[in-house]
Amino acid sequence: MKHKIALAGCGNVGTALLEILHEKKKELKDKYAFEYEVVLIRDLMKGTIMNDLGLDMGTVLGELHERNSFGAFEQASGPLGELLKRSGATVLAECTPTNLKTGEPGLSHIRDALAAGINVTTTNKGPLAAAFDELTAAAERNGVKFLYEGVVMSGTPIIDMVKNGMAGCSVLGVEGILNGTTNFILTKMTEGATYHEALAEATELGYAEADPSGDVEGWDAAVKVVILAKILFDQSIQVKDVARLGITQITPQQIASATKNGNVIKLIAGIDFDTFGIHPYVMPREIAASHPLAQVGGAVNAITVKTDNLGEVTLIGPGAGRRETGQALLSDMIRMNI
Repeated sequence: MKHKIALAGCGNVGTALLEILHEKKKELKDKYAFEYEVVLIRDLMKGTIMNDLGLDMGTVLGELHERNSFGAFEQASGPLGELLKRSGATVLAECTPTNLKTGEPGLSHIRDALAAGINVTTTNKGPLAAAFDELTAAAERNGVKFLYEGVVMSGTPIIDMVKNGMAGCSVLGVEGILNGTTNFILTKMTEGATYHEALAEATELGYAEADPSGDVEGWDAAVKVVILAKILFDQSIQVKDVARLGITQITPQQIASATKNGNVIKLIAGIDFDTFGIHPYVMPREIAASHPLAQVGGAVNAITVKTDNLGEVTLIGPGAGRRETGQALLSDMIRMNI
């Protein structure tokens, strides 16, 4: 079967996905029997292009790299749901910007695709935080797949590891470093920088947004905890249910004190589980330098899953990056092909 891919959101992540698909087209066919055409690309700033026989990826990427536009192509018009049907798309890769409050526009995109019987992969946390149960039910009702590996740790496959690699284990708890921006800042502070110096460097390198509050105040990590609560424990919670404290009040003196005690400070996101239920949190914690999470520096993410059969398993990998996140979309699509 040849997949017909629609892409919603052609910023850094969407463009990286197109690059990977184009570069690896032969390898994907030979290794995974994964054949595809990209039939629809929609972007808020660049517009919409469509060809039900497949867009020329070489030309598309040339335009994106040289002009950051679809200049060589005729624009298509109409609601996304209608365009999905006209293009013959069989899978939607949804990677529009995240809105943690409403989930839009990604939420509507995913609803439209699932209702039309189209598989969906997304790296967008907003729709899952806003409507996880609704979207998974819609996928089941319409006989399609809804996958979202990239929403927690970008291309690092925590969801697949737990669902498949740990099949048969009971998850007893989880804790990790789920925000690369704050981990970068705390790493730099441990090396002697002030909070504001570290934040400025994170912004310059593209790790932090112009408004970094979603990261440094713990909102991004809290949304990921909400998603993990549903995936790991089948518990529906809201962001307001997560005990949350960011890193804006961490001082060089606290960092120095932790170092003197042989410890490090990390922004830890986690879920404790006991007979009273789940206890989700995001907060700075002083942990021993020997702890696996203490060794994780820079913009890297890590998570420790506590299980009955395997004990503690720690997964470390990139938690951000355009190509890394594009890889998460690709891995989901390959799983749809199996």
